[in-house]
Amino acid sequence: MRKFTKGAVALAAAATLALAGCGSGRTESTSGSTGGSGGFAAGSLIGVALPQKTSENWVLAEGLFNDGLKAAGYQADVQFANGGVSEQQNQIDAMVTKGAKVIVVGAIDGSQLNTQLKAAKDSGATVIAYDRLLLNTNDVDYYVAFDNYKVGQLQGQALLDGLKARKGSSPWNIELIAGSPDDANSQVFFNGAMSVLQPKIDDGTLKVLSGQTTFSQVSTQGWKAENAQKRMDTVLSGYYSSAELDGILSPNDTLARAAMTSVKAAGKEIPVVTGQDSEVESVKSIMAGEQYSTIFKDTNKLVAQTITMVNALQKGEEVPVNDTKSYDNGVKIVPAYLLDPVIVTKENAAEVYKDDKTLGPLTKG
Repeated sequence: MRKFTKGAVALAAAATLALAGCGSGRTESTSGSTGGSGGFAAGSLIGVALPQKTSENWVLAEGLFNDGLKAAGYQADVQFANGGVSEQQNQIDAMVTKGAKVIVVGAIDGSQLNTQLKAAKDSGATVIAYDRLLLNTNDVDYYVAFDNYKVGQLQGQALLDGLKARKGSSPWNIELIAGSPDDANSQVFFNGAMSVLQPKIDDGTLKVLSGQTTFSQVSTQGWKAENAQKRMDTVLSGYYSSAELDGILSPNDTLARAAMTSVKAAGKEIPVVTGQDSEVESVKSIMAGEQYSTIFKDTNKLVAQTITMVNALQKGEEVPVNDTKSYDNGVKIVPAYLLDPVIVTKENAAEVYKDDKTLGPLTKG
């Protein structure tokens, strides 16, 4: 099972090697459901606490939650915590005070909300962790997300595929970027990718000239583009003055573009670069033959699944989940509903985005 704790972050290298040796580290369960809580009144308040607006998908989620919850007959209180963890804590406290029956939490830091989550549970509310697992607490009922370990595996494989397609024979020089250490998903993405890449580093197919291969060495505080770009500037000047950089593992599109900006500023050829989130600028870059790949995690489906779970709770029905074994948050196994991510390259972008009104047109002509 996957266990998400602060200690696991500190032991990133060991965790990565262990996962590389034993596969995904996730125990599959059959689809099922867990018990409802007896239901609550139609038209009740549903709180949604979202983190900072660090990607287009979070902004999209805000509108989808507002529209979807209101269409389902609820009062919606959807908040962004652009001011940081303390603001999110205050927002959840306010939702509890206003009598929210369900509180959906996309945490900035999933380990710093325990007091607020206990207050929510004491008030009788149900807590759903959205996209990011809530850590070290009993006071979370469900988790809804895309399979983030699989995201990392897809990114690692895409990097290898892109290197073969664009860079000829190995060995290839690569560098690694990971997400923010206060986001529980960041290490999951990294571990998934390293389950694919670590064996190739070990056998010499891939070389990391900087020697920076642990999560703590390559993480990007706050998912901030400027932090990734600054680190990449340092890596390029220190290790690639005469060597070529063939590939970059990037956990999302924002950091991918930051890395490519650094490479361009150094006067180097753009390497094979992975990403995630299907951001507009990165899809344009993929279609232009620059960024190699991204991941499509359809926010429409993730929000819709969350509202499906809210509806089940409101009616006192069984809540749909499809994984009851994998997500150990350090205190309990959190029942989860996982959706499948999709890898996107220039070759399949038109098919993947054909029904997306924003991204679909970017793949034409």
